[in-house]
Amino acid sequence: MTLLVDLHKTLGTFTINAQFQCSNEITALFGKSGAGKTSIVQMLAGLIKPENGRIVIDDVTLYDSRHQIDLPPNRRRVGYVFQDARLFPHMSVEKNLDYGQRRRRGTGGSPKFDQVVDVLDISHLLERKTRALSGGERQRVAIGRALLSAPQMLLMDEPLASLDSQRKAEIIPFVAEIQREFLLPVIYVSHSIDEVLQLADTVVLVAKGGVAAVGPVENILNRPDLVRVTNTGDAGTVIPARLTKTDQDFDMAIFSFSGGAFQVPAPSGDVEIGQSLRLRVRARDVSIALKKPQDVSVMNIFKGTVASVVNGDGPQVDVSINVGETLIWSRITRKSLSELSISPGKSVYAMVKAVAIDKPGPRH
Repeated sequence: MTLLVDLHKTLGTFTINAQFQCSNEITALFGKSGAGKTSIVQMLAGLIKPENGRIVIDDVTLYDSRHQIDLPPNRRRVGYVFQDARLFPHMSVEKNLDYGQRRRRGTGGSPKFDQVVDVLDISHLLERKTRALSGGERQRVAIGRALLSAPQMLLMDEPLASLDSQRKAEIIPFVAEIQREFLLPVIYVSHSIDEVLQLADTVVLVAKGGVAAVGPVENILNRPDLVRVTNTGDAGTVIPARLTKTDQDFDMAIFSFSGGAFQVPAPSGDVEIGQSLRLRVRARDVSIALKKPQDVSVMNIFKGTVASVVNGDGPQVDVSINVGETLIWSRITRKSLSELSISPGKSVYAMVKAVAIDKPGPRH
Protein backbone atom coordinates (compact mmCIF):
# COMPACT_ATOMS: atom_id res chain seq x y z
CA MET A 1 0.00 0.00 0.00
CA THR A 2 1.38 3.41 -0.99
CA LEU A 3 0.40 6.83 0.31
CA LEU A 4 0.98 9.87 -1.93
CA VAL A 5 0.78 13.31 -0.30
CA ASP A 6 0.91 16.69 -2.04
CA LEU A 7 -0.65 19.40 0.13
CA HIS A 8 -0.80 23.18 0.07
CA LYS A 9 -2.59 25.34 2.66
CA THR A 10 -2.27 28.87 4.05
CA LEU A 11 -3.13 29.20 7.73
CA GLY A 12 -2.95 32.90 8.56
CA THR A 13 0.68 33.89 8.03
CA PHE A 14 1.78 30.23 8.01
CA THR A 15 1.95 28.17 4.80
CA ILE A 16 1.93 24.38 4.53
CA ASN A 17 3.66 23.01 1.44
CA ALA A 18 4.26 19.28 1.87
CA GLN A 19 5.04 16.55 -0.65
CA PHE A 20 6.08 12.99 0.21
CA GLN A 21 5.10 9.37 -0.24
CA CYS A 22 5.43 6.24 1.86
CA SER A 23 4.39 2.59 1.93
CA ASN A 24 3.54 -0.10 4.52
CA GLU A 25 5.93 1.26 7.12
CA ILE A 26 6.20 3.76 9.94
CA THR A 27 6.86 7.22 8.54
CA ALA A 28 7.77 9.91 11.06
CA LEU A 29 6.77 13.52 10.52
CA PHE A 30 9.65 14.93 12.51
CA GLY A 31 10.31 18.53 13.41
CA LYS A 32 10.14 21.02 16.23
CA SER A 33 6.83 22.17 17.71
CA GLY A 34 5.02 24.59 15.42
CA ALA A 35 6.63 23.25 12.24
CA GLY A 36 3.25 22.21 10.76
CA LYS A 37 3.23 18.47 11.47
CA THR A 38 -0.23 18.33 13.06
CA SER A 39 -1.74 20.47 10.29
CA ILE A 40 -0.46 17.95 7.74
CA VAL A 41 -2.03 14.95 9.51
CA GLN A 42 -5.29 16.85 10.00
CA MET A 43 -5.43 17.40 6.25
CA LEU A 44 -4.79 13.69 5.72
CA ALA A 45 -7.70 12.92 8.06
CA GLY A 46 -10.02 15.43 6.38
CA LEU A 47 -10.23 17.69 9.43
CA ILE A 48 -8.62 20.58 7.53
CA LYS A 49 -9.26 21.16 3.83
CA PRO A 50 -6.17 21.98 1.73
CA GLU A 51 -6.30 24.75 -0.84
CA ASN A 52 -4.94 22.42 -3.49
CA GLY A 53 -3.07 19.15 -3.90
CA ARG A 54 -3.71 15.40 -3.73
CA ILE A 55 -3.96 12.60 -1.17
CA VAL A 56 -4.01 9.09 -2.64
CA ILE A 57 -3.82 5.67 -0.96
CA ASP A 58 -3.06 3.13 -3.70
CA ASP A 59 -5.85 3.74 -6.23
CA VAL A 60 -8.20 5.45 -3.76
CA THR A 61 -8.19 9.25 -3.97
CA LEU A 62 -9.07 10.96 -0.70
CA TYR A 63 -8.49 14.47 -1.96
CA ASP A 64 -7.78 15.96 -5.39
CA SER A 65 -8.36 19.68 -5.87
CA ARG A 66 -8.04 19.43 -9.64
CA HIS A 67 -10.83 16.85 -9.93
CA GLN A 68 -12.84 18.31 -7.01
CA ILE A 69 -12.59 15.17 -4.88
CA ASP A 70 -12.76 15.66 -1.11
CA LEU A 71 -13.94 12.64 0.86
CA PRO A 72 -15.35 13.52 4.30
CA PRO A 73 -13.47 12.14 7.33
CA ASN A 74 -15.95 9.30 7.92
CA ARG A 75 -15.32 7.94 4.41
CA ARG A 76 -11.53 8.14 4.41
CA ARG A 77 -10.83 4.94 6.37
CA VAL A 78 -8.18 6.74 8.38
CA GLY A 79 -7.54 5.86 12.01
CA TYR A 80 -6.49 8.84 14.15
CA VAL A 81 -4.76 8.54 17.54
CA PHE A 82 -4.52 11.90 19.28
CA GLN A 83 -2.04 13.08 21.91
CA ASP A 84 -4.82 12.71 24.49
CA ALA A 85 -6.63 9.40 24.10
CA ARG A 86 -10.13 10.96 23.77
CA LEU A 87 -11.90 7.87 25.05
CA PHE A 88 -15.48 7.88 26.37
CA PRO A 89 -14.96 8.02 30.17
CA HIS A 90 -18.43 6.68 31.00
CA MET A 91 -17.84 3.53 28.92
CA SER A 92 -15.79 0.44 29.62
CA VAL A 93 -12.73 -0.39 27.56
CA GLU A 94 -14.73 -3.04 25.70
CA LYS A 95 -17.46 -0.56 24.75
CA ASN A 96 -14.88 1.97 23.58
CA LEU A 97 -13.42 -0.71 21.34
CA ASP A 98 -16.91 -1.66 20.13
CA TYR A 99 -17.38 1.96 19.05
CA GLY A 100 -14.40 1.57 16.76
CA GLN A 101 -15.90 -1.57 15.25
CA ARG A 102 -19.21 0.18 14.55
CA ARG A 103 -17.32 2.80 12.52
CA ARG A 104 -15.53 0.26 10.36
CA ARG A 105 -15.96 0.50 6.63
CA GLY A 106 -13.60 -2.34 5.71
CA THR A 107 -14.46 -5.88 4.68
CA GLY A 108 -12.32 -9.02 4.63
CA GLY A 109 -8.87 -8.75 6.14
CA SER A 110 -9.86 -6.05 8.62
CA PRO A 111 -8.40 -6.39 12.14
CA LYS A 112 -10.50 -8.65 14.34
CA PHE A 113 -11.46 -7.72 17.90
CA ASP A 114 -9.58 -10.58 19.58
CA GLN A 115 -6.54 -10.01 17.38
CA VAL A 116 -6.31 -6.32 18.29
CA VAL A 117 -6.85 -7.03 22.00
CA ASP A 118 -4.13 -9.66 21.92
CA VAL A 119 -1.56 -7.54 20.06
CA LEU A 120 -2.09 -4.60 22.43
CA ASP A 121 -2.29 -6.83 25.53
CA ILE A 122 -5.46 -5.21 26.88
CA SER A 123 -7.71 -8.25 27.48
CA HIS A 124 -7.41 -7.75 31.25
CA LEU A 125 -8.70 -4.18 30.90
CA LEU A 126 -11.93 -4.86 28.98
CA GLU A 127 -14.30 -4.50 31.93
CA ARG A 128 -12.66 -1.41 33.40
CA LYS A 129 -13.86 2.15 32.90
CA THR A 130 -11.36 4.20 30.92
CA ARG A 131 -11.08 6.87 33.61
CA ALA A 132 -9.49 4.21 35.83
CA LEU A 133 -6.69 3.50 33.35
CA SER A 134 -3.12 4.79 33.38
CA GLY A 135 -2.00 7.12 30.61
CA GLY A 136 -0.22 4.31 28.80
CA GLU A 137 -3.22 2.01 29.07
CA ARG A 138 -5.53 4.71 27.70
CA GLN A 139 -3.29 5.19 24.68
CA ARG A 140 -3.25 1.45 23.99
CA VAL A 141 -7.05 1.41 24.07
CA ALA A 142 -7.16 4.46 21.78
CA ILE A 143 -4.87 2.67 19.32
CA GLY A 144 -7.10 -0.41 19.50
CA ARG A 145 -10.24 1.63 18.81
CA ALA A 146 -8.58 3.23 15.79
CA LEU A 147 -7.47 -0.17 14.45
CA LEU A 148 -10.96 -1.67 14.84
CA SER A 149 -12.39 0.99 12.53
CA ALA A 150 -10.56 -0.93 9.74
CA PRO A 151 -8.36 1.94 8.55
CA GLN A 152 -6.23 1.95 5.44
CA MET A 153 -3.84 4.30 7.22
CA LEU A 154 -3.10 5.08 10.87
CA LEU A 155 -2.28 8.63 11.95
CA MET A 156 -0.58 9.04 15.34
CA ASP A 157 -0.28 12.68 16.41
CA GLU A 158 2.38 12.78 19.15
CA PRO A 159 0.62 9.94 21.02
CA LEU A 160 3.33 9.74 23.69
CA ALA A 161 3.87 13.44 24.34
CA SER A 162 1.80 13.49 27.54
CA LEU A 163 3.39 10.34 28.99
CA ASP A 164 6.40 10.03 31.27
CA SER A 165 9.49 8.13 30.14
CA GLN A 166 8.37 4.86 31.76
CA ARG A 167 4.95 4.93 30.03
CA LYS A 168 6.60 5.84 26.73
CA ALA A 169 8.87 2.82 27.02
CA GLU A 170 5.79 0.65 27.57
CA ILE A 171 3.90 1.96 24.51
CA ILE A 172 6.67 2.08 21.88
CA PRO A 173 6.90 -1.72 21.40
CA PHE A 174 3.12 -1.85 20.81
CA VAL A 175 3.32 0.81 18.09
CA ALA A 176 6.02 -1.17 16.29
CA GLU A 177 4.06 -4.41 16.71
CA ILE A 178 0.79 -3.11 15.25
CA GLN A 179 2.59 -1.97 12.11
CA ARG A 180 4.19 -5.40 11.69
CA GLU A 181 0.97 -7.25 12.48
CA PHE A 182 -1.48 -5.26 10.35
CA LEU A 183 0.85 -3.88 7.64
CA LEU A 184 -0.66 -0.41 7.68
CA PRO A 185 1.06 2.80 6.65
CA VAL A 186 1.58 4.61 9.95
CA ILE A 187 2.20 8.36 9.98
CA TYR A 188 3.80 9.11 13.33
CA VAL A 189 4.13 12.74 14.39
CA SER A 190 6.91 13.54 16.83
CA HIS A 191 9.51 16.08 17.85
CA SER A 192 11.41 13.43 19.85
CA ILE A 193 14.46 12.06 18.09
CA ASP A 194 14.48 9.06 20.45
CA GLU A 195 10.95 8.03 19.42
CA VAL A 196 11.82 8.40 15.74
CA LEU A 197 14.94 6.27 16.11
CA GLN A 198 13.06 3.51 17.87
CA LEU A 199 10.04 3.41 15.56
CA ALA A 200 10.45 4.94 12.13
CA ASP A 201 11.61 3.48 8.85
CA THR A 202 11.31 6.75 6.92
CA VAL A 203 11.60 10.35 8.13
CA VAL A 204 9.81 13.35 6.66
CA LEU A 205 11.69 16.30 8.11
CA VAL A 206 9.22 19.19 8.53
CA ALA A 207 10.41 22.78 8.94
CA LYS A 208 8.35 25.97 8.70
CA GLY A 209 5.46 24.19 7.00
CA GLY A 210 7.60 22.58 4.31
CA VAL A 211 9.42 19.31 3.84
CA ALA A 212 13.15 19.81 4.29
CA ALA A 213 14.04 16.20 3.41
CA VAL A 214 12.57 12.71 3.06
CA GLY A 215 14.42 9.42 3.36
CA PRO A 216 15.50 6.49 5.52
CA VAL A 217 16.14 7.31 9.17
CA GLU A 218 19.83 6.45 8.90
CA ASN A 219 20.29 8.93 6.04
CA ILE A 220 18.24 11.89 7.19
CA LEU A 221 19.30 11.98 10.84
CA ASN A 222 22.96 11.70 9.83
CA ARG A 223 22.94 15.18 8.29
CA PRO A 224 23.88 17.92 10.76
CA ASP A 225 22.79 20.61 8.30
CA LEU A 226 19.22 19.29 8.47
CA VAL A 227 19.31 19.06 12.24
CA ARG A 228 20.29 22.72 12.35
CA VAL A 229 17.56 23.72 9.88
CA THR A 230 14.85 22.01 11.91
CA ASN A 231 16.34 22.68 15.36
CA THR A 232 15.38 19.12 16.39
CA GLY A 233 18.29 18.08 18.56
CA ASP A 234 21.94 17.15 18.57
CA ALA A 235 23.71 16.37 15.32
CA GLY A 236 25.07 12.87 15.23
CA THR A 237 25.26 9.50 13.52
CA VAL A 238 22.66 6.74 13.34
CA ILE A 239 24.41 3.40 12.81
CA PRO A 240 22.69 0.08 11.97
CA ALA A 241 24.44 -2.57 14.07
CA ARG A 242 24.07 -6.16 15.21
CA LEU A 243 24.66 -7.68 18.63
CA THR A 244 27.44 -10.22 18.14
CA LYS A 245 28.74 -10.95 21.64
CA THR A 246 28.17 -10.30 25.33
CA ASP A 247 30.67 -10.20 28.17
CA GLN A 248 28.84 -11.20 31.34
CA ASP A 249 31.89 -10.66 33.54
CA PHE A 250 31.82 -6.93 32.84
CA ASP A 251 28.15 -6.63 31.73
CA MET A 252 29.25 -5.42 28.29
CA ALA A 253 27.97 -6.02 24.76
CA ILE A 254 29.68 -5.99 21.35
CA PHE A 255 27.78 -4.48 18.42
CA SER A 256 29.22 -4.99 14.95
CA PHE A 257 28.76 -2.44 12.16
CA SER A 258 30.28 -1.83 8.76
CA GLY A 259 33.27 0.00 10.26
CA GLY A 260 34.10 -2.35 13.11
CA ALA A 261 32.53 -2.99 16.51
CA PHE A 262 31.34 -0.95 19.49
CA GLN A 263 31.85 -2.04 23.09
CA VAL A 264 29.01 -0.68 25.22
CA PRO A 265 27.28 -1.48 28.52
CA ALA A 266 24.82 -4.33 27.94
CA PRO A 267 21.34 -2.95 27.12
CA SER A 268 18.42 -3.63 29.42
CA GLY A 269 15.55 -5.80 28.22
CA ASP A 270 15.51 -8.76 25.89
CA VAL A 271 18.18 -8.39 23.22
CA GLU A 272 19.39 -11.54 21.51
CA ILE A 273 22.65 -12.37 19.78
CA GLY A 274 22.23 -11.56 16.09
CA GLN A 275 19.52 -8.96 16.68
CA SER A 276 19.73 -5.78 14.61
CA LEU A 277 19.54 -2.45 16.39
CA ARG A 278 20.27 1.20 15.80
CA LEU A 279 23.07 2.96 17.63
CA ARG A 280 23.20 6.74 17.90
CA VAL A 281 26.42 8.62 18.48
CA ARG A 282 26.11 12.34 19.14
CA ALA A 283 28.66 14.47 17.32
CA ARG A 284 29.56 16.26 20.54
CA ASP A 285 30.55 12.86 22.04
CA VAL A 286 33.20 12.23 19.36
CA SER A 287 36.71 13.63 19.71
CA ILE A 288 39.41 13.56 17.04
CA ALA A 289 43.06 12.58 17.41
CA LEU A 290 45.84 12.49 14.81
CA LYS A 291 47.56 9.54 16.51
CA LYS A 292 45.98 6.51 18.14
CA PRO A 293 45.48 7.41 21.81
CA GLN A 294 47.12 5.19 24.39
CA ASP A 295 46.16 4.51 28.01
CA VAL A 296 42.74 6.18 27.84
CA SER A 297 39.37 5.10 29.26
CA VAL A 298 37.56 5.52 25.93
CA MET A 299 36.98 2.01 24.55
CA ASN A 300 35.62 2.85 21.11
CA ILE A 301 38.38 4.31 18.95
CA PHE A 302 38.20 3.98 15.16
CA LYS A 303 40.71 4.87 12.48
CA GLY A 304 39.20 6.72 9.55
CA THR A 305 39.54 9.42 6.95
CA VAL A 306 38.00 12.89 7.08
CA ALA A 307 35.26 13.03 4.46
CA SER A 308 33.96 16.56 4.92
CA VAL A 309 33.97 19.65 7.10
CA VAL A 310 30.64 21.47 7.47
CA ASN A 311 30.85 25.01 8.74
CA GLY A 312 27.92 26.20 10.84
CA ASP A 313 27.19 29.30 12.84
CA GLY A 314 29.24 29.95 15.93
CA PRO A 315 32.60 28.61 17.09
CA GLN A 316 32.03 24.94 16.14
CA VAL A 317 32.17 22.85 12.96
CA ASP A 318 30.94 19.36 12.06
CA VAL A 319 33.50 16.91 10.72
CA SER A 320 32.47 13.63 9.07
CA ILE A 321 34.91 10.74 9.33
CA ASN A 322 34.68 7.76 7.00
CA VAL A 323 35.07 4.59 9.11
CA GLY A 324 34.70 1.61 6.81
CA GLU A 325 31.40 2.29 5.05
CA THR A 326 30.05 4.43 7.90
CA LEU A 327 30.31 8.18 8.36
CA ILE A 328 30.78 9.20 11.98
CA TRP A 329 30.24 12.88 12.77
CA SER A 330 32.29 14.87 15.24
CA ARG A 331 31.60 18.41 16.47
CA ILE A 332 34.77 20.29 17.34
CA THR A 333 35.80 23.91 17.71
CA ARG A 334 37.16 25.93 14.83
CA LYS A 335 40.33 26.36 16.88
CA SER A 336 40.80 22.56 17.08
CA LEU A 337 40.12 22.29 13.36
CA SER A 338 42.89 24.81 12.68
CA GLU A 339 45.43 23.48 15.18
CA LEU A 340 45.03 19.87 13.94
CA SER A 341 44.97 20.99 10.30
CA ILE A 342 41.91 18.84 9.70
CA SER A 343 40.67 18.74 6.12
CA PRO A 344 39.08 16.18 3.77
CA GLY A 345 41.39 13.23 3.11
CA LYS A 346 43.31 13.48 6.38
CA SER A 347 43.80 10.25 8.37
CA VAL A 348 42.47 10.58 11.93
CA TYR A 349 41.15 8.60 14.90
CA ALA A 350 37.56 9.06 16.07
CA MET A 351 37.17 8.63 19.84
CA VAL A 352 33.55 7.81 20.68
CA LYS A 353 32.82 8.60 24.33
CA ALA A 354 29.13 7.61 24.51
CA VAL A 355 26.68 5.50 22.50
CA ALA A 356 22.88 5.39 22.76
CA ILE A 357 21.08 2.15 21.88
CA ASP A 358 17.65 1.95 20.28
CA LYS A 359 15.81 -1.30 19.76
CA PRO A 360 13.54 -1.26 16.71
CA GLY A 361 11.94 -4.59 15.85
CA PRO A 362 12.60 -6.40 12.56
CA ARG A 363 10.74 -5.01 9.55
CA HIS A 364 8.72 -6.98 7.06
